[in-house]
Amino acid sequence: MGGICSGTGLGLLLIGLIWLFSANADEGVQSSRILAVFPFPGRSQYIFAEQFLKELAHRGHNVTVINTFGSDEIEPNFRVIGAKKIHEIMAAFGNADYTQTASQWKILTMTTEFLNLLTTSILDDPAVKDLLNSGEKFDLVVMEAVQTDALFGLIQHFGAETIGISSYGTDTHIDELMGNISPLSFNPLLLSSRTEQMDFKDRVRNVFEASVIWLHKRIVHLPTQRELYAKYFPTARKSLDEVLDSFSLMLLGQHFSLSYPRPYLPNMIEVGGLHLQQQRKVQPLAKELSEFVEQSEKGVIYFSMGSNIKSKDLPPSTRAVLMETFASLPHRVLWKFEDDQLPEKPANVFISKWFPQPDILAHPNVKLFITHGGLLSTIESIFFGKPILGLPIFYDQHLNVQRAKQAGYGLSADIWSVNATELTSLIQELLSNPSYAASAQTKSKLFRDQKETALERAIWWTEYVLRHKGAKHLRCASRDLDFIQFHGLDTWGLLIAITFVSILIVVISIKCLQRVSLISIIRKTRAEASKLKTQ
Repeated sequence: MGGICSGTGLGLLLIGLIWLFSANADEGVQSSRILAVFPFPGRSQYIFAEQFLKELAHRGHNVTVINTFGSDEIEPNFRVIGAKKIHEIMAAFGNADYTQTASQWKILTMTTEFLNLLTTSILDDPAVKDLLNSGEKFDLVVMEAVQTDALFGLIQHFGAETIGISSYGTDTHIDELMGNISPLSFNPLLLSSRTEQMDFKDRVRNVFEASVIWLHKRIVHLPTQRELYAKYFPTARKSLDEVLDSFSLMLLGQHFSLSYPRPYLPNMIEVGGLHLQQQRKVQPLAKELSEFVEQSEKGVIYFSMGSNIKSKDLPPSTRAVLMETFASLPHRVLWKFEDDQLPEKPANVFISKWFPQPDILAHPNVKLFITHGGLLSTIESIFFGKPILGLPIFYDQHLNVQRAKQAGYGLSADIWSVNATELTSLIQELLSNPSYAASAQTKSKLFRDQKETALERAIWWTEYVLRHKGAKHLRCASRDLDFIQFHGLDTWGLLIAITFVSILIVVISIKCLQRVSLISIIRKTRAEASKLKTQ
């Protein structure tokens, strides 16, 4: 009897364990093969997603990355294909002159030409060709959502589910991919310096510029990308338009505490700060750097123009203004300078080709961040509660700096025209007025107050798409509508037409009644006149 009970107990235990493992298997995601494509040559865009991709590999997924940098690191479940040709092409053109002005249409056309070049440099890469011809299968493709639309042909080639990722958040292009609507009355264009607080003039400009972007995309950009799609994917099972409708999820490098509340569909997930290793402890600085920072009685200013713009390539006149400014300050300055020597470097300046930026900004003796205003740097300044002086140059930098000014933790200057006196005055204002640091700390508290980290959120939603085979239930019906239907122009047109016709009928009826009444009155008057005449 005891043996039977023991056997029964053991059997129940085994059944319970089997049930437990089965439940866990259902809740989790088995190892998946993931292809991630990051074609943009700006390193910050890839830095934004790198930790996310490596975490997927750490969790047992097999991750293959196509980027423009390559990697010498060897990590389990993680390989990188570096399509580096674009850097050689860009180097041949020399340094860009960011001070030049051009019409919006010309800028968009130049951008399209660059994106086309980017697309071909990826698809012409021998290692990418080998991957396409390898017969490998992928369960998921993670695409950087820049407008290299022909590259999305990789989605249909591998027949995989698709997630988009955007380091800068959403824009009109991404809204269109997902079927989202962002009213232009309070959603500024990404490349403008406008915020959500727009007056009538700003709203007019916002609508006009958005209209130009919409037209250019259909007249210039998409036709050239369709040609590339047909060239590189001649046997594609899906058209480019069908491929553009393949995105199950979009991970957005924004957060409402960083910018402003705005409408999103359920499959558009804010993961601003994805690049921040929030679970990682702040690392001590190297000895020489630590001594420089900690021995500064007045505090330290950190200056970096990011990964896309190199300080060493700034015009000599601009570098001279910066050095004159820094030399006049009682503070020490850390300057990310991509050369071994800086002629006539002030004694209070420490230069290096690279700094551990998060560890620098986390240090209590670092009082101010002078930055180009890139999104990742702006997020780090907020996370560590540091006020900023923005020197924006292009892309979303103007908007990011404008938001810092609006929130009260930053000021800005035009790096090409500012002089040493003006720059010094701005720095002194930021350091002497405690309101900027207080606003930065307030912003930091708002951003940090989240139930999970951006990384945890991104991983959960990625595996959600894998668990539910593309999560088709998240797809918005708006993606089936054309432009006229999507914006309700057909229904509004009908209602306006009915209203107009109704008003027209009423007006005509009134005029007819008036005419009949007038004729009746005239006839009556004539009759009375005739009667009097007869008498």
